[in-house]
Amino acid sequence: MHEVAALLAEYDRARTYTDELWKDLSPDEVTWRPHENSSAIGWHLGHQAHVAHFMIRNLTAAEPSPDLELDALMDSAQPERFRGALPTIKRLTAFRETVAERVHARMSDIAGGRVAAPGQMTVVATHLLTALINHEYQHDQWIGEVRAEALGHPLPPDPDTDRVLRLDGYLVLRAPGS
Repeated sequence: MHEVAALLAEYDRARTYTDELWKDLSPDEVTWRPHENSSAIGWHLGHQAHVAHFMIRNLTAAEPSPDLELDALMDSAQPERFRGALPTIKRLTAFRETVAERVHARMSDIAGGRVAAPGQMTVVATHLLTALINHEYQHDQWIGEVRAEALGHPLPPDPDTDRVLRLDGYLVLRAPGS
């Protein structure tokens, strides 16, 4: 149960790092696409939340989407050139916040034993949160590259935690015991 709480803190740290990569950008920079077969920073922001919602929904608790219209748009199976227009920054931010609240609620229920099969669900929760954290950082890499190389903005420092390292240039959560 303690590990789920610690991983939730790392999930929040990863989301905070994501926010440091984009919140100071203009709406035009967030929605700009380097080319037709590339995604905007805003798409990556929505996709991170979309994946978190689907993982929580499919692995721990069936629940409706917080924004059905965004589901197809934020699905990586949809080719970039067919993804359509991005929602407003306000809507993207609300989507990300709602999903994060749901992640916290469900993981807290699991950590608190307020689910059927709490031991089994704790194992699922630790792996799920590890995947969500690493997925957040995976897309942060692309966001950071566009931010720095294409838009000319400096990068924030890496997250201040001993639980994260760089592997092949990507931030990743350290495996337990490493």
